[in-house]
Amino acid sequence: MRIPRPFGRPAPLPAPAPRPAARRRLLGLDRALALLVLAGLVALRIWDPAPVETLRLRTFDALQALHPRPVTLRPVTIVDIDEASIRAYGQWPWARTRVAALVRRLTEAGAAVVAFDMVFPEPDRLSPARFAQGLDGLDPEARAALLRLPDSDAVLAEAIRAGRVILGQSALEEAVAEAPDLPRTGFAVLGPDPTAHLARFPGLLHNLADLERAAAGRGLFTIVPERDGIVRRVPLAVQASGRLVPGLALEILRVLTGSGTVLLRADAAGAEALVLPGFEVPTDASASVWLHFSGRDPARYVSARSVLDGGLDPDRVAQKIVLVGTSALGLLDNKTTPVERVMPGVEVQAQLLESVLSRTTLAYPNDAIVVEIALALAVSLVVIAFAPLLGAARLLALGATIALFLAATAWFRFTELGILLDATFPLGASLTVYAVLVFTNYTREQTQRQRIRSAFGQYLSPALVDELAASPEKLRLGGEERPLTIMFSDVRGFTGIAEFYRNDPAGLTALMNRFLSPLTEAVIGARGTIDKYMGDAIMAFWNAPLDDPDHEAHACTAALAMIARMEALNAQRRAEAEAGGHPVLPIDIGIGLNTGLCVVGNMGSTLRFDYSVLGDPVNVASRLEGQSKAYRVKTVLGSATAAAVDDRFAVLEIDLIRVKGKAQAEAVSTLVGDRTVRDSPAFRRLAARHAEMLSAYRRRDWAMARSRIGACRAEAAAFGLCGLYELYLERVAAFECAPPPADWSGVHVALTK
Repeated sequence: MRIPRPFGRPAPLPAPAPRPAARRRLLGLDRALALLVLAGLVALRIWDPAPVETLRLRTFDALQALHPRPVTLRPVTIVDIDEASIRAYGQWPWARTRVAALVRRLTEAGAAVVAFDMVFPEPDRLSPARFAQGLDGLDPEARAALLRLPDSDAVLAEAIRAGRVILGQSALEEAVAEAPDLPRTGFAVLGPDPTAHLARFPGLLHNLADLERAAAGRGLFTIVPERDGIVRRVPLAVQASGRLVPGLALEILRVLTGSGTVLLRADAAGAEALVLPGFEVPTDASASVWLHFSGRDPARYVSARSVLDGGLDPDRVAQKIVLVGTSALGLLDNKTTPVERVMPGVEVQAQLLESVLSRTTLAYPNDAIVVEIALALAVSLVVIAFAPLLGAARLLALGATIALFLAATAWFRFTELGILLDATFPLGASLTVYAVLVFTNYTREQTQRQRIRSAFGQYLSPALVDELAASPEKLRLGGEERPLTIMFSDVRGFTGIAEFYRNDPAGLTALMNRFLSPLTEAVIGARGTIDKYMGDAIMAFWNAPLDDPDHEAHACTAALAMIARMEALNAQRRAEAEAGGHPVLPIDIGIGLNTGLCVVGNMGSTLRFDYSVLGDPVNVASRLEGQSKAYRVKTVLGSATAAAVDDRFAVLEIDLIRVKGKAQAEAVSTLVGDRTVRDSPAFRRLAARHAEMLSAYRRRDWAMARSRIGACRAEAAAFGLCGLYELYLERVAAFECAPPPADWSGVHVALTK
């Protein structure tokens, strides 16, 4: 094999030297090193230090940011003690009588349940008796009047007892004494004791005992962020004060289902699910739910002020879960989530209920670490096994494929299954192993590849240089025979367009780039290969260098796409011309397609060659493109191309033609549209009338041909074929005046290219 050089005689390419034993040992050592690195990475994942966990969690955050939860169910309304409410009714805490009024209004409006994302642990300082006792200088009569008024906490307890109200509780970092007779939610554990895996708090901050006894339920609203301060999951059950305590959302669901006890199902890894009558909530080992957050939604909120002043629309709370909480910044109940930097804690509870009720919570299974390690081992071992056998380009493709596979798997599981998969660890492990092997492979091949790139980089296309660098054995003249579909496209009237830009050559260049780019994209998008550009013309072919069993159809798809892109470009240029107040010349293209046996490969001399195609079908394709103008159609197809696609595309035979330079006549067709057009009733009518017209024309029945042409013209405008039938009218008129010779067989002889 010889390497062409820019100057002088070709020089032989030295044969690669045999690899010594040391080289083979180095390859084995590389694999051993990669396995050692992989083992270290697995140990790191099991240890799971803070940086590894943070990277995993931030990946989960990225998934949520890219695909927030769509809100399809709104079972929760938040009654918000917002800034407007505080301005209207004074600073928090309000008198319990006002809170009682709030509860009564919500109960009367038909709320399914009212839950407080807050706690009332101390007696109301604004209760009349306490207010009277704490106010010095109050006259006895006024003091007596205040003492006769009902206790504010008792008023609130009565309002709570009259409805279905759930009070919030808060976790404490120190143990506190509890009243012995407070009601508690019962738990039944099915399976091993999971409490070692649950969040644990020494103490529990209760509401006043009378309030808790009056309430339908009591739940913990404490939300524990991850170590980076972001809320990603919310506990549905915790261990506090030495016992199981339900989260606020779980207690709401328990009250709604009428259950007296919550079933906690567990396995050796910890909690699995919390079960209520007819309802099950899967959890992680800590009995927490991973939330799929939506963005903060003002539609979830109504102001407490509107409830108290009578301006509430009852439909906002009727038969809904009502959470009472606050978004006021001064009350310090704001959280950071993967989709919002600031979200009130009460909305986190609302989103938890929405997700649970719509079954759109996320899951990070207890065995996820096993899956992630197994995935990392699988892909890394594939890299270790095959990477040393591949070239640099294939190594890169392998790495990209693995990365895309892992990312796509994580994305699919997240968006379609609601299951979190940490793709960072298997991806990082495989890429680390990949990097070790790539470096070794790169150094081994670098010298030979650099020589080839230096020799050919000046006068071959970059794509071919890359192919030669990857496979130097392809460096030879000649090619192979294979059936190809050839395309020629040209701009009609380009001379006039060039003359229009005679004083603006840069504008002409920009215009050429503007229309050649979408045409090229259409060809490449349909699996075509660009052979060359010839000014405003393009030559392309299909079924090489890669096999394409359906090359005729792909070429037709490209032709239709090219026509559509030119129509869009012309519309855009017309709009620009109207806006700028200057004329515009539309760009109209003609396309010729032909299929046949050709030779494709590296064509040229020993000093200069290119990947191209030769053969008679190429010449015919060029002639057919030229005939598109004569027949006043966009496309002209050779008989082999038309026969291969007429069952999938709208194709009409337009003539029997003998092009210049050819002795044999050939049936040529035009491409009207895709399968949708082919199957349309309008095209079927046109095709039937068109066939009758051609038949009459070829048997010299000029009157019938003229009649059928008229019938065709009624349908032609919708398919851009008016020009074709005008041509046939002209031919019929000419033959009526000067009939063709007796041996005329309907063949038209093209006198021009």
